[in-house]
Amino acid sequence: MAVPKSRVSHSRTHKRKSEWIGSLSTPEVTTCPHCGEVILNYRACGDCGYYRGRQVVMTAAEVEKDEA
Repeated sequence: MAVPKSRVSHSRTHKRKSEWIGSLSTPEVTTCPHCGEVILNYRACGDCGYYRGRQVVMTAAEVEKDEA
């Protein structure tokens, strides 16, 4: 098992942990250009199913319409 060569000070430990905790910020969000819903970046819109200008996911209403 690996063993550290030397002791890590409290300040170094806290600095490392603060950098990691600081990276856990709120997720990047944007608005869907098609319907205006707030969505996560680089994800298809859950409301209308569009991603980068084209529909990639069928909505529940469209699925029901196709089944009927």
